[in-house]
Amino acid sequence: MIALILAVLLAVGFAFRVHDLGAESLGEDEFNKLQTVAEYRQNGLSSRNGEHPFLMKGMQAVSIAASEKLNSSFSFSIPEEAALRFPLAFFGTFSIVLLFLVVSELFGRSIGLVSAALWAVEPLAIGFDRVAKEDSLVLFFFLLTSLFWLRGQSAAERGDANWRRWVWFAAAAFGALLASKYYLNLLGVLAAYYHSFTRLPGTKWGLGRPRWLLFFVIMGISLLILNPTLLLPDTWREMLKFSSEGRVGHDSYEYIGTLYPHKVTVWLAGVPWTFYYVLAATKSSLTTLAFFVPGVVLLFRRKMGDGRFFVFFWFFVWYLPFTVLGGKFMRYFTVSEPLVLIAAAVGFCAAVHLLSGRLSVSPWIKSMVQGVAFTALLVLPVIDSLSASPHYRMFTNALVGEQVAGKYFPHDEFYDASTREVITAIASNARQGAVVACETTALFEHYAEKAGRGDLEFVSLSDKARVGELREGDFVVLSTGRRYFSNTAYFDLLKNAPAVAETKIAGVASDKICQLDVSTLAGVRAIAQQ
Repeated sequence: MIALILAVLLAVGFAFRVHDLGAESLGEDEFNKLQTVAEYRQNGLSSRNGEHPFLMKGMQAVSIAASEKLNSSFSFSIPEEAALRFPLAFFGTFSIVLLFLVVSELFGRSIGLVSAALWAVEPLAIGFDRVAKEDSLVLFFFLLTSLFWLRGQSAAERGDANWRRWVWFAAAAFGALLASKYYLNLLGVLAAYYHSFTRLPGTKWGLGRPRWLLFFVIMGISLLILNPTLLLPDTWREMLKFSSEGRVGHDSYEYIGTLYPHKVTVWLAGVPWTFYYVLAATKSSLTTLAFFVPGVVLLFRRKMGDGRFFVFFWFFVWYLPFTVLGGKFMRYFTVSEPLVLIAAAVGFCAAVHLLSGRLSVSPWIKSMVQGVAFTALLVLPVIDSLSASPHYRMFTNALVGEQVAGKYFPHDEFYDASTREVITAIASNARQGAVVACETTALFEHYAEKAGRGDLEFVSLSDKARVGELREGDFVVLSTGRRYFSNTAYFDLLKNAPAVAETKIAGVASDKICQLDVSTLAGVRAIAQQ
C-alpha cells in the first residue's frame, strides 16, 4: 500500500513540476546556465560560471541536447526553458521518495509518508523545483546523504558487521552534493548528529579518526568525478571573485515594498531576518500551517525519539544562519522547506492518532478514518497548486490574500518571467536600432535575437551614463522585482507615465514598457545627470 501511495505521489508530483515548464521566460541566473551549457557543447568544459559546480550544468547540457533531438526527430516542440529546467524538476520529484525514507528512519513510516505527500503537492515546494538553479539538486543529495548516514546508524546498532558501507555511500552522496553547490556546511548536520551519540554508553556507531579520513577521501573523489571543472585554474579565480562578493550584480533587494542592501556580509543590516518566516507563513497552504504549529511543539517532546535531534541540527546548521545573512533569495529556503513539512506531518499524525484512539470501532474502520484524514490533508494544497499553476512562486495563502501576490518577494516571484512578452511588445513598436534600458541586458538580447530583432540595443537602467544617452522613441522597461537603489528614481518618475504595453504574470503586473517622448526623456536625463 505504501509503495502504491508513493507511486501515485511521484506521478502527481512530477505532473505538477513539468506541466507547462517553459511557460515563463528564463531568469537572469538561468540564462547564465544556458550560456555555460552552450559553451560546454561548443568548446568543451570551461571555467564559465565557475563559481558554481559542474554537475547541474552537465545535466542541463544533456537535457538540452536530448530536447533538440526529440524536436528534430519527432516534431516535438520542447522549449529551451523547459529543457533547461527539466533536470531540477526530475530530481525534485524523486525527493518525494527520499524524504519518505529519511523521515521514516527518524520518526516512522506514517510521518514519513505525510511529509513526502506534502512535498509532492505543496505549491512552494513545486515552485522551487521549476527553477534552473542548484538548490533542488542540493536537497536531493542532502536527503540521499542523510538516508545513508541514518541507515548506517541503524545497521550499527543492530550489530551489522558491514554497517560502514552506508557511511561510504553517504560520503559519495555528499560529494555529489558539493558537485551541485559548495555547501560544505551541510556536513555539520551529519557530524553534529553523529557526535551527539558517540559518548553514550553502549553505542556501536563509531567511526574513529582513520575512517573519518577515508570518508573525506571518498567524498573528494566523488566531488572531482562529478565536478571536473574544479581542476581548471580559472574556476578557482571565479570562485574567489564570487566569495569576495565580486559577482553581486545589483545593490539591493525589494522585500515587502522596501529596498534593502543585498550582500551576505552586511548581516542584519541587509534583508530583514523575518524574510524566511514570512515566506513560510504566506506561501504554505493553510492546512500545512495549521498542523505545523502543534508539530513544532511535539518535536520537543522526548517521546518523539532521538530522530528529532537530526531535525534540530538541520534547523540550526542550515536555517538559522540564513536568517541573519544580509543576502537572501526565496530559493535558499528549498533545503529548509522539508522542515516545515516534517513538523506539519508530526502534528497531523498526532491529531489523527488521538482521533482514531477515541473511536470505539474496528481496526479496519480506524484505518479507513486515517486514510480519509490523509486524503483531506492534501485537498487544500492540491487546490492551491492547481490554482497557482504554472506560476507556483506567485501563490499566497488566504492568511494574507491573493492581493499581495508579487508584493512581498517580487524579485523571486517574477524572476524575469515575462521577458519574452516584453520583447514581443517592443519589437512591434521599436524603430530600427532603438535602444532599450532594462536591468537584464544579456537576457533581453537573447530573446531579441530569437524574435529577429538583433538590431535593438540594450543598456542597463542602472548605468547613468548610458541612460543619459537615450533619445526620443527609445524604451525604458520597468520590471517588477528589478527595482534597486540605483534605478528607483526612474520607477518613481515613470509610474504614472503612459505605457506602450504592460505584461502580467498570474494576473499581476510584471513589466511596464515606456517609450520616451519629449517630456519623459527630459525627466530621465535629469535623473541620469544627478
